[in-house]
Amino acid sequence: MTAPWFTFIDLFAGIGGMRLAFEANGGKCVFTSEWDLAAQKTYFANFNDLPMGDITRIVEASIPPHDVLVAGFPCQPFSIAGVSKKNSLNRPHGFKDKTQGTLFFDVARIIRHHRPEAFLLENVKNLRSHDHGRTFQVMQDVLTHDLGYHIYCNVVDAKSVVPQHRERIYIVGFRNNVQFNFPVFRTDGPKLGSILERHVDAKYTLSSKLWGYLQKYAEKHRAAGNGFGFGLAGAQDTARTLSARYYKDGSEILIKQNGRNPRRLTPRECARLMGFPESYQIVVADTPAYKQFGNAVVVPVVKEIARAMVPFVARHLRDDKEVVTIPPEQPALAAAV
Repeated sequence: MTAPWFTFIDLFAGIGGMRLAFEANGGKCVFTSEWDLAAQKTYFANFNDLPMGDITRIVEASIPPHDVLVAGFPCQPFSIAGVSKKNSLNRPHGFKDKTQGTLFFDVARIIRHHRPEAFLLENVKNLRSHDHGRTFQVMQDVLTHDLGYHIYCNVVDAKSVVPQHRERIYIVGFRNNVQFNFPVFRTDGPKLGSILERHVDAKYTLSSKLWGYLQKYAEKHRAAGNGFGFGLAGAQDTARTLSARYYKDGSEILIKQNGRNPRRLTPRECARLMGFPESYQIVVADTPAYKQFGNAVVVPVVKEIARAMVPFVARHLRDDKEVVTIPPEQPALAAAV
């Protein structure tokens, strides 16, 4: 890792994927917040830093000054699956979801108070189209008109750097007007074989009862003209999106096995699927581990976006900051436009 030369805070930190990416680009984390206790345990094991809890109860003045704010605020109120589920239960979603949908405004109040040089926000692709685009328009208005930042948005599919089709929207903001371009990711990427373990415990193989149920479920929906069902993949394939509900039956990503029922991914394979390093410690049971990696960011994607942000952060930092050489472009990337 490069010597630290700029500071950042890690909000809705999960298990620290954003932190890994920004530390790799020379950042020093000075504050982190995450309310989930199991995620706090994993975060502490890997960073020796226990996150503060509920961000809604943290006074912005108590947060240290920082150069960059990063936040992967909760996506469930805006995701396609989340909206569908809440509609079926007659529950509010988006900004009407009082428990999660309004957390964007906690990010905004911290930005308003500290005025960092830059920020990076991450969420599901559906954020742009949620509520016919009105949700995203509110966010844009807050960030640009109310807070005065210049923002740049892009949807990135992580399949260029990990063997997973995972589209997420990234919102980059700068206090100053800059000519920022997102890194351009190549279309070809690694395949599942690159992250699969050779020897896997038999407990990850589906029982015949569950495998039979999943096949009948998929057939029922195929007959009805729906696309629901399991995702069966082999070593040469790219997986579907890993979700936080993977612990329930693992059906979105099932791995083919010769002469046996398919199996779930192991937690370590999930870590690799999200681009976490082999040194990353998994200190919780399988169920919370699946939730944590399903909610995480793809580390190599964020690392490259952070790398692209660095020159513009450096340009406006205080004179006593030591500016370091920007890490070179990764092989998985095409030249930036």
